Amino acid sequence: MFQSNVVEKCKANDRAAQLQLYRKYCDGMYVVAMRFVKNADDAEDVLQESFIKAFEKIHQFKGDVTFGAWLKRIVVNKSIDFLKSKKDKEVSLDDSYMQVVAEDDNWNVPLTISVEQVRCAINELQDKYKYVVLMFLVEGYDHQEIAEVLDISASACRTRLSRGKGHLKELLKGKKYGTGS
Repeated sequence: MFQSNVVEKCKANDRAAQLQLYRKYCDGMYVVAMRFVKNADDAEDVLQESFIKAFEKIHQFKGDVTFGAWLKRIVVNKSIDFLKSKKDKEVSLDDSYMQVVAEDDNWNVPLTISVEQVRCAINELQDKYKYVVLMFLVEGYDHQEIAEVLDISASACRTRLSRGKGHLKELLKGKKYGTGS
């Protein structure tokens, strides 16, 4: 009830309601931005741009998902846009060479591997794999949602996720964090 009333006030450009939503979601969305951009100042910039966009586009929020989920998608998109803008050159990939990959939902790692070790290994992945792995494992997006955000096909998403998982296991194995099986 709280959320819908505040969102409706925001749609009417109520600054107090906007501040209320900002305070409720800023810390959590900052963490989401940090997972991608890895720099506090950049994460703050992404966060501010995300809230500005959210308040500009709040009339598009229909309530089919929670406001937090809607805002999180904006933060993820802004984070990826920020990272893309920092790249000196764009690499265009032709997804036609990719083959369909069988689904493998086994993301188990040995108990000797810490969450921090997995996070470090994820950060070592190439960006095209890292973003997909982060969005799938950490943010909980499905293949279609990831494909839309990254502007790739769903099959390319599955392929990148599978390859990212393979690279992740190799990184963990190579660092003697586990067997990689």
